[in-house]
This record gives sequence, C-alpha cells and structure tokens, in this order.
Amino acid sequence: MSHRFGLGVPVILRNSEETESSTRVLKKQMRQVKNPFGLEIPHPATASVTKGITLTPDCLEDCILTCYWGCSVQKLHEALQKHVYCFRIKTPQALEDALYSEYLYRQQYFIKKNDKEEKYCQLPEDAQVVDFGPVPRSRYPLIALLTLADEEDREIYDVISMVAVIHIPDESYRLSCRILYQYLLLAQGQYHDLKQLFMSANSTAPSSSDTSPGESSTDRSLLEKAGLAEDEPELHEENSKDCVVCQNGSVNWVLLPCRHACLCDGCIKYFQQCPMCRQFVQESFPLCSKKEQDEDESTHILQDVLPGRVF
Repeated sequence: MSHRFGLGVPVILRNSEETESSTRVLKKQMRQVKNPFGLEIPHPATASVTKGITLTPDCLEDCILTCYWGCSVQKLHEALQKHVYCFRIKTPQALEDALYSEYLYRQQYFIKKNDKEEKYCQLPEDAQVVDFGPVPRSRYPLIALLTLADEEDREIYDVISMVAVIHIPDESYRLSCRILYQYLLLAQGQYHDLKQLFMSANSTAPSSSDTSPGESSTDRSLLEKAGLAEDEPELHEENSKDCVVCQNGSVNWVLLPCRHACLCDGCIKYFQQCPMCRQFVQESFPLCSKKEQDEDESTHILQDVLPGRVF
C-alpha cells in the first residue's frame, strides 16, 4: 500500500504479512578493513595550478606521499588494472613503472605516523603550465599517492596504498578544487572506488556548505566505518541520526545502488524501494553491527551522566 510521510515523498511500504513471502533485498556481506590512509585539502578555495595546493595527510603509520602533476588519465586507469592482473602497486616506483612515467612533475614527502602537518605542492615555474586544456582532458591535474613506508606494515594491512585524483582549477576550467575519486588498493589485488553516503537532511548537523569538499571526502569515521568517500560533493546533504520513516531508530542501513543511508534496523525489512529517491534497492548493508550500536549507546549514556569524563 502507498503511504506519504515527511516531505510528501511517495513510497512503497510492504504489509507485515507480506514480508516473509516477498523477495527480500540482498544483504551485502561486509568485511571490515582498516584503512591506514587519510588525506584532506584544508584550503580548497586558494588552490590553483599556478599557486599550487596544500594537502594534509593523516595516516596511522609512517607513509610516503607522492604527488604527480599532469598524470595521463589513460595511463592511470591502466595502472589500476595492472594492480589487479599483473603486479601490486604498493610503492611509488611501482606506480611510476605502471604509468610509464606519463606525468609532468613529481614531488614526494615522508609522512610520520599521526602527523597532520600541511604539505605544499606546486609545479615549478619553469614548467610553464597554466592549464591542462579543455574538457575532456587527457591529463588529471594532480594524483596523490599514499603508500606505507615500512615493508613490515605492507604485510600487516589489507589496504596497501591509496590513490586520490584531485581537480585543481586553472585558466580554462575553473571548477572548485576537490577530490574527484579515491581508490583504495588492496594487497590481494583488488581496488575499491570510494563513494559518498547520502544522508537525510532533517537534523541540525552542519551542512555540506560549511565543510569543504576535500574535508568531507576524507572524513575518517566514514572511511573506517563504511569505506566510502565523496565523489559528488555538490549533492551531499546534511547528516541525520534518525530514521526517515519512524523518526525514532538510529540510521544504520545503506541502500544500494542509490547510497542513501536513511533506515534503521527496524524499518529496513519493509522497503524494496528507497524512501528517499524511490529507486529499487538491489542490496543493502549495515553501517555497524548491533553490538557496536549497543556499545555506542552505552558510551553516550555515560557521557550524559558524567560530562566531565572521557570514555
């Protein structure tokens, strides 16, 4: 039967008697993986091809940040495929070999564990690059590669490198600076294109206009809990903790392929269409297990009782 709620969005809500007989939405099997890499653009408004860009790495281990200006679009995607089929890209040299050195300029920094010091990247003046031509382009303005510095760490972590494709405005294409794509490369030979979660906009949380695209795209809690990052910053909405249906339970389920995170554990079983956009749900996965939720709730209760204590 059809119901209306919230902002008058029509949805399909299944009767409880139909729940068992109806085709259930597939629950995606999740594997928790620790991501040692984080990267932010602290001042996106000041970045340009001529002035350069500031990057802030935030890594759980000693890492190497390598920046490639003017990297070939085709060669980068060929390199990602080589990681799957030929050899693992776990060092800067491995990526450069896979790229056949199809980039204009390279800069490299050693990043100490948990050090959030800003790193300034800029093309040299003698490069005389003021733009990368009209769209569609054959070169990305900047590729930032994060790799683990110690060989022992590469044996411990499933995620062995992260590739960030960064747009930087220039004279011919003035779109604001942002991380376009982020790829996590796994030791087993897979790579994952990180995606943004879309949350419902009915809370008092800061809106996306208060946060730069680069910052929101590398939010550590999102990366670690959901393995997602922003690819469409302008569509990102305000975060909400409440289920859009019952307005009572905590949001815990992500619907695919639309990537709306809007339903609680109690309401997920009634929907075959997303209540936000009405797209049919092919798969879904929880942001955290029931045990993790219970632990979070107990922590909040303790903090409310004793606000001066940190748990």
